[in-house]
Amino acid sequence: MAEAHQAVGFQFTVRPDGVDVKLSQEVIKNIYLSGVTAWKKRAIQFKNGVLAGVYPASPSSWLIVVIAMMSTLYIRIDPSLGMIDAIKENLPQRDYMSVQTRAVLSAILFATGLWLFLIFLLRYTLKALLSYHGWIFESHGRMSTSTKVWLTLVKMFSGRRPLLYSFQASLPRLPVPSVDDTIHRYLESVRPLLDNEKFNQMEILANDFRDSKAARLQRYLVLKSWWATNYVSDWWEEYIYLRSRGPIMVNSNFYVMDLLYITPTHRQAARAGNVVHAMLQYRRKLERGEHAPVLLRALGTVPMCSTQMERIFNTTRIPGIETDIVQHLTDRKHLVVYHKGRFFQVWLYTGGRHLLPSELEMQFQRILNDTSEPQPGELKLAALTAGNRVPWARARIQYFTQGVNKASLDAIESAAFFLTLDDEPQGYDSAKSNSLDSYAKSLLHGKCYDRWFDKSFTLISYPNGKMGVNAEHSWADAPIVGHMWEYVLATDCFHLGYTEEGHCKGDVNKGLPFPNRLQWQLPEECQEVIEASYLSAKQIADDVDFHGYLFNEFGKGLIKKCRTSPDAFIQLALQLAQFRDQRVFCLTYESSMTRMFRDGRTETVRSCTSEAVAFVRAMEDPGATNAQRLALFRKAADKHQNMYRLAMTGSGIDRHLFCLYIVSKYLGVDSPFLKQVLSEPWKLSTSQTPQQQLNLVDINKFPKYVGAGGGFGPVADDGYGVSYIIIGENLITFHISSKFSSPDTDSYRFGQHIQSAMLDIQELFKPINDKKTYLYCTLKRCLVLVMWE
Repeated sequence: MAEAHQAVGFQFTVRPDGVDVKLSQEVIKNIYLSGVTAWKKRAIQFKNGVLAGVYPASPSSWLIVVIAMMSTLYIRIDPSLGMIDAIKENLPQRDYMSVQTRAVLSAILFATGLWLFLIFLLRYTLKALLSYHGWIFESHGRMSTSTKVWLTLVKMFSGRRPLLYSFQASLPRLPVPSVDDTIHRYLESVRPLLDNEKFNQMEILANDFRDSKAARLQRYLVLKSWWATNYVSDWWEEYIYLRSRGPIMVNSNFYVMDLLYITPTHRQAARAGNVVHAMLQYRRKLERGEHAPVLLRALGTVPMCSTQMERIFNTTRIPGIETDIVQHLTDRKHLVVYHKGRFFQVWLYTGGRHLLPSELEMQFQRILNDTSEPQPGELKLAALTAGNRVPWARARIQYFTQGVNKASLDAIESAAFFLTLDDEPQGYDSAKSNSLDSYAKSLLHGKCYDRWFDKSFTLISYPNGKMGVNAEHSWADAPIVGHMWEYVLATDCFHLGYTEEGHCKGDVNKGLPFPNRLQWQLPEECQEVIEASYLSAKQIADDVDFHGYLFNEFGKGLIKKCRTSPDAFIQLALQLAQFRDQRVFCLTYESSMTRMFRDGRTETVRSCTSEAVAFVRAMEDPGATNAQRLALFRKAADKHQNMYRLAMTGSGIDRHLFCLYIVSKYLGVDSPFLKQVLSEPWKLSTSQTPQQQLNLVDINKFPKYVGAGGGFGPVADDGYGVSYIIIGENLITFHISSKFSSPDTDSYRFGQHIQSAMLDIQELFKPINDKKTYLYCTLKRCLVLVMWE
């Protein structure tokens, strides 16, 4: 009962002579510190809000403008062209002011207006500059004079020391492509996949749509682009994610892995303590807007939209009968921990500060040491979030809207995030051939009831000290979670650290109250719904065929020496591997970001082009020479790069067609062309996990401190999902998924095809590389001989 005694803030006793009140000094101290922290937080948020609100100017520039304007009063120069006098004559209560007071006040008001006008002028000038994308289409390493001038102007108008949200008001809106361009690119993308008869039919459908219905739908879309900050993102979130009634586990959620080779400590509670504390530090900087803005790595100057980052924490997908909603809360100070079928609420703050890593370790260890049994139905409760959405929505309405069930569910849904303390070790082990496969499946779906799939993310902690993340997809895309995870891993390893025994550093405050066990009263009917959701989810999880593959024969370093894009190199290798695996070409999805625009998310790059098909056929043709194959490779790589750039700059195909389809449904317009486009299956779905904050860890100095990236489930029943991350100069990690139920796919086999395709493409460059090496060595030997003589 010690923790119950500590939880009492005050006691009072009624006596004949009055009431005797005893206050707890510790609680009063905590209340005081919490209040101080809250006001300090509000002050910092207000200050940073002002800094971001007036960016690219600064608050101090207002004082400069005011002083400059006041100085003109004394030299009898009126730069306002009579406006100051007009303000002076129209001031309210002017009869109660002296002439000098009115003059000063009028000058200050005019100076403030001028200052605000200059801010908007700077902001819209920067927006106009950021709307220029000609630089992205230039050859790598070659910068034109116009681009150099543009880059100088962007740096000039970008101001100094920007915060995370400083550039938001200056980001341009996503443009709506022309219908003619979209249809032309669409037909070009499907030409290598269709025979002449089917292509002619598709061409007829496309031309009929363009000539009859497209103009009307396009007008509404252009109108939306003028009104909304982004004409795609809200519909994309609603119709692609939130209106889906199928399970989100495997089909939507994705995962991110821990460090590949390093485990900082093998103590589960200690590792979780450090990682959770690092996340709290990240959240504090996020709430205050103190993170550096995310810049495009290509130039290090072009800002990207940070809107999605606002919902990393305290966000939950709430199930509905027809559609889900994303609930985002602020300033919640707890997380919920799952361990062996029990749910615990852990407070993250004490005395107005975050719990220290050592304090978090103690709290998690208390949970690990708890031997209590799950309540009836509690063990598999989270399976509700893994199954179909409608049964979960109905169960939530029927069983979780009152009493202890409502209070406990509110605790989960309002938590900063969800933490699972797993009881089975996972992680990469070079001695085990399938360790990455098991690790990936654990992160992707686990036991189907030990992750809360509706939370923005579930942090997963393993008994051997490994960690990982399962993320819900509707609120943001993978780079957002990746940005947070990079910060957390670097903070954990290089700033927080551990003792020699593997514990978190710092003193342990044993006076903290124990974690609060959540209570449930689940009737038999609810338990039946839980079991049905679990069986449905388990069927999906058991069908996932996963293979993780480390390709370390070469990496980005060698590919760049071949003067080609690493992404294009890998995408063409995937096309070659796909053809060797299936003997046919298929519609291929590669994700590209559109975050150079306000509220931008993703666009599709259709990687299976006519140029890629010609290259693959040449690779499979014994009569083709390496010179011919290399020429076709370069042509296909250039085509892919151009398509990727078009997608990034708002000229992609699929989001435009998707939005035209949504408008057609609103207007009741039937379009066979749009129906056909939206029904085409993506049998090969691919995505690259970007490394965004290379400054956090020096990979050259610490080569073992590299992440393994993340992955996702297969999109098509008879297709593959492939995620890859290019790590440093000499490693590429592939995450390959498919379904066991498909007789045509095999993830391990596809991984072998990727390996052979990568090596076969490398062979095309060997004569060139060998020739360069020979010339280099010959010149070096000649130079040495000359110096010797």
